[in-house]
Amino acid sequence: MKNNQANDIHDYLDICIASQQLTVYTDGKPVQGYPVSTAKKGAGEQMGSECTPAGWHKIRAKIGAGQSLNSVFVGRRATGEIYSAELGEKNPQRDWILTRILWLGGLEPGRNRYGKVDSTWRYIYIHGCPDQLMDGKPGSHGCIRMKNADVLDLFNRIEVGVKVYIHE
Repeated sequence: MKNNQANDIHDYLDICIASQQLTVYTDGKPVQGYPVSTAKKGAGEQMGSECTPAGWHKIRAKIGAGQSLNSVFVGRRATGEIYSAELGEKNPQRDWILTRILWLGGLEPGRNRYGKVDSTWRYIYIHGCPDQLMDGKPGSHGCIRMKNADVLDLFNRIEVGVKVYIHE
């Protein structure tokens, strides 16, 4: 871990942009890993950049408990739709947010918190997406995308307040 904060944190999520991997650490040991898809435009913190913000964050909210797998969210609200290939074909322009949302809040003032770099106000999430978009390559508009079964498993493993370290 490149950041000294990790030495003081025993339970956290590590998101590596280079390897497109999210690792859950419990008691300082890796216990679960998942493939992810970060931003197509790489790492960056600026509002409107469509980049994935680096640095320390926390899970500020867990959204979607009790919703079905592949439930569609718009503006952090379930629409009542369930994603299918047919729905995707009818709405090719939509940026699908599915199953669960883990909303991130930056912890580093000037880097990913406050002003034009605030991850919360950029609406940066860890969320489900159509599983076929998970091809091992960056492809999001800034969020961290996951397969639906994986984001459901992660959602059930962690609590609000868990720290998240995003790095290249």
